[in-house]
Amino acid sequence: MSKREYHYVGPIRIRDAAKLQPAGVRITSLDELRTWLACPESMEPMPRKARIATFTIELGNGLLLAPRRPEHVACASGGPVLSAGEITFDGNLTVTEITNQSTGFCPEPESWTSVATALDRVGVPHPGCFTTEIVFRLCPVCRERNIVRDSWFYCALCDGKLPEHWNFTRNANVGEQ
Repeated sequence: MSKREYHYVGPIRIRDAAKLQPAGVRITSLDELRTWLACPESMEPMPRKARIATFTIELGNGLLLAPRRPEHVACASGGPVLSAGEITFDGNLTVTEITNQSTGFCPEPESWTSVATALDRVGVPHPGCFTTEIVFRLCPVCRERNIVRDSWFYCALCDGKLPEHWNFTRNANVGEQ
C-alpha cells in the first residue's frame, strides 16, 4: 500500500501566519524525546504528569513534535506530511493517547501506519492505533472541511452530501483566501 502525502488544506491566512512559528523538533531517539519533554515550553501539562503535543510525520517517516498550540503546518515547516495530529505521553515516555486530529492536513485514519513506523523507529511504546480516529471530508458544494461523525456524510454547514472516500487535493485550501 502506498503512503498518501497530505498537503496543507486549511485557510491560507493560517498557513501564512504559521510561517512565523517555530518548526517541530525532529525526534530520533528516546533520549531526544526525554530531553524535549523536559523543556517546560515543549508541551502542555496534563493531570498525572501526562503531556500533550502536536505531531507530524515527515515524508521520510521522521517524527516531528511541537507544543500543542502551534499549527500542524508550522510543525511541518509548511511541507507535506504522512500524518498529523495530537499525541499524549505519560511519565514513562509511552504514548497513552493519539489522534489524527489536524484540520490543516485532514489525514485519514489509515495514516496510522506511518505514525507507527515513526514511533517504532524512535522506540516509543504506543497503543497500536489512533485512540481517536477522525474522518475528514471536503464538501463538494460549499468547500468546507468536515469531520464525519457517526457515519453522517452530510456537510455541517450546507447539508450537502459528502463523499464516502477522502477527497482533499493538494490545492484544496478552504476558508478565506
